[in-house]
Amino acid sequence: MSDGYSKKIQEVLDTSDVALFMKGTPDAIMCGNSERALGALRRAGAPITAVDILVDGQIREDLSAISGWPTIPQVFVKGELVGGADIVEELERSGELEETLVDKLGENYWEARGEKTVTLT
Repeated sequence: MSDGYSKKIQEVLDTSDVALFMKGTPDAIMCGNSERALGALRRAGAPITAVDILVDGQIREDLSAISGWPTIPQVFVKGELVGGADIVEELERSGELEETLVDKLGENYWEARGEKTVTLT
């Protein structure tokens, strides 16, 4: 595994309540699946830290090496992989996304809702 972005990715995972590794940013979404995952997290009121993986192909490679998940987007809650767009949307529909956020972040997680974008380069 390359150390190119691995440490920076791990830092995001360690310090973010909800990390969304996506194509583009919340203000400039570059992929329908990234938009779907972001939408589910927004509707759940999650505090989102977004990372644009398109700025360097190595980010995606290093992320997939860490997570074991090959596709983008990737959603993590408290450093634990939740999944991609399909899984996050299904969790939203079933109510499990909100349950996961409450379990991992506390009942008042939505008070920290909002979005920030982190650049790894």
